[in-house]
Amino acid sequence: MSIDLEGLFQSFDATVGKSVMTDAEFGETFRRMMAALVRFDYVVVFAYRGKELPIDLYSTFDPEENVVFVTLYQIGPYLLDPFYQTARARRSGVFRMRELAPDRFFSSEYYRSYYVQTGLAEEIGFFVTLDDDITVVLSLMRREKTGPFPPAEFALLKKAEPLVARLVRHFWPGLGARFDAQLEAGMRGKKRGAAAQVLQPADTVWRDLKLTSRETAIVDLVLQGHSSESIGLRLNISTGTVKVHRRNVYRKLGISSQTQLLSIYLKTFGSAGDRPAPQSAGR
Repeated sequence: MSIDLEGLFQSFDATVGKSVMTDAEFGETFRRMMAALVRFDYVVVFAYRGKELPIDLYSTFDPEENVVFVTLYQIGPYLLDPFYQTARARRSGVFRMRELAPDRFFSSEYYRSYYVQTGLAEEIGFFVTLDDDITVVLSLMRREKTGPFPPAEFALLKKAEPLVARLVRHFWPGLGARFDAQLEAGMRGKKRGAAAQVLQPADTVWRDLKLTSRETAIVDLVLQGHSSESIGLRLNISTGTVKVHRRNVYRKLGISSQTQLLSIYLKTFGSAGDRPAPQSAGR
């Protein structure tokens, strides 16, 4: 598609003279800016801090789509999302999902059970690192009927990345306080001894099932979509050792498939300590 210069200039004009924007105002400005450059079907913006629940800053989904893309995602699948893993690694830039996904991601149970529900052909994310270990990810999504982003459009998005990063850092500077408020909401009425479980449900999922730290690391990577070979390289152990640990995990949990493993994972995560309700965009 050709660049819509009028639309691009109008989106820039919306930022002139403003020191503050609401989530919805900045999200809409970003949407209009991107729409002037490339074609896409959806926009969603999440903020991530460490292993905490992501905050939904902006999205363009209708109510039914929001259930899949936001509500279900925040229940637990976000922990297996390549975008979440990249945000935790504090990488900056513009990336296609397939650049970040593990080698077996598209045949993983997570992909078959959750990601296919999105009906996406491709997702591209702007990764913007902020202070306080926060990364904001602005995603552009194209459905299967629209098809992947052409190389020329992806190149155009990469050129726009420095401007997008500067705008995000200007208009979303105070997200640390919002994450703190989310944690405090989860701790309200809890004893201090239970705080760690309330704050970091991601750390308690496999501990409650009596898995060792090595078994936990392997199972997390399995569910993210890594093959045994990839896991061995990441953990500096042999492929055979990885397979032995996987068999031990399945025996401990009394299961025989990755489908059952994912089911246990999401069920256990959902009951990990009365998690605080995820924050969402104020729109």
